[in-house]
This record gives sequence, structure tokens and C-alpha cells, in this order.
Amino acid sequence: QVQLVESGGGLVQAGGSLRLSCAASRRPFGSYNMGWFRQAPGKEREFVAAINRGGSSTDYADSVKGRFYISRDNAKNTGYLQMNSLKPEDTAVYYCAANNAYRWPLRVANEYGYWGQGTQVTVSS
Repeated sequence: QVQLVESGGGLVQAGGSLRLSCAASRRPFGSYNMGWFRQAPGKEREFVAAINRGGSSTDYADSVKGRFYISRDNAKNTGYLQMNSLKPEDTAVYYCAANNAYRWPLRVANEYGYWGQGTQVTVSS
């Protein structure tokens, strides 16, 4: 099993940036695909971005394409989500997730077997 711990959330004004980190407990982290999801109050958890094992392929939800960037450093067992040009509608709890499936892309939450506890991102207008 792999344990995931997110960090980097907080309060930011619209137009600002935040970088989320996801630290994994298990090596090799590179054996897992990684994804970011978010859940706003009263809404379902939604896909944000994903990156494959080696970092060569990425996938983004249309709502964040061109503003958010997913990356990973397998040597550090850490994944990242750089969020730029943040909007109030980006406000949510952000979760990182991992899976060792061999399908790609992976946008469905129940395809991920490992989840972090979430980190709150609040964007003020």
C-alpha cells in the first residue's frame, strides 16, 4: 500500500497561485500513476489532472487546462499540482490519488485505490 499526504493548500486571492504537494510513503513511487481530484461543498468529487508513472503523459480537465500543471519527482516520492490564475470556482478540498493500473488516461475516482486526506484551497474574489 502507499500512503499519500497533501500539503500546500490555503487562502489566495483570485488570480493568484498555489502549489500543492503530495508526498508518498512507498517506494518506488514511480510504479504508480498519480491524479488530483477536488470536491467543493455540495458537489461530487471531480477529476482535475493526472500524470503517468514516468511523467511522460499528463491529462487535464477542461476547466483547468492551461492554468494548472501536474508534475512529479519520483526520486523524491512527491507529486505536485501548480495552480495559476486561480478562480473562486476552484475553491474545494483537493485530493491526490494513486493507482497502479495500466490504463490511460484515468479520470474516474473509483479507479484510484489510494487517497490522501485532502487539503483545502480557498480562492477569494
